[in-house]
Amino acid sequence: MQEDDLQRLKKEFQPKSWTQIKAHDSWSVFKIMAEIVDGYTELSRIGPCVAVFGSARTKPGHDYYHLAEELAYLLTKKGFGIITGGGPGVMEAANKGAHIAGGKSVGLNIDLEFEQSANPYIDPDKLLEFNYFFTRKLMFMRYSQGYVVLPGGFGTMDELFEAITLIQTHKLVRFPIVMVGKSYWGGLLEWINSRMLEEGMIKEDDLQIFELVDTVEEAVQRISDFYKKYDLKPNF
Repeated sequence: MQEDDLQRLKKEFQPKSWTQIKAHDSWSVFKIMAEIVDGYTELSRIGPCVAVFGSARTKPGHDYYHLAEELAYLLTKKGFGIITGGGPGVMEAANKGAHIAGGKSVGLNIDLEFEQSANPYIDPDKLLEFNYFFTRKLMFMRYSQGYVVLPGGFGTMDELFEAITLIQTHKLVRFPIVMVGKSYWGGLLEWINSRMLEEGMIKEDDLQIFELVDTVEEAVQRISDFYKKYDLKPNF
């Protein structure tokens, strides 16, 4: 364990009085409320957007970086803005694609101790900062007209499965969720089918909540087709 991690654990687990705990929780409530109010106020003005997720560790020049940039460019030309987590990697590439296309480029950045700082392609008036993951997730789900999920790690999977779960349980209005990259996500979907579905942990209809495609053109088409099929307009 690193020395910094050890010191942080010692500080975090120092004994606290009940009064200290209550005071900390009460103050946290106000910070949470402030993030929600700010998010609702700012994001209600941006119009229809698609959220793009993927690894913060993807470097410029990588195939996934190019995919994200092209995807965002094409979605922007379809009239959508782009929302990302605001950081580097796939997020940066998506914001860059939206910026180049002249569309809305939104970043929901979160304060982390590593690998997260706002990328330079977010519109200055559309950068929001968050301390809490759950308030940030709320903004993604409330103000996105679709999710496109590129290769990523635990954080990417967290966003993906939370949205799938909320749609599955009818706590979130259905919107298109498109995963891009069969070679990356194929093994996961094979396991979902062979274990979760076969053992009755999910229903076959649950597999219709999301789609797996291999190209950005397919992903853009799925988003467009969703709104045409159901004769919906994504809040244009």
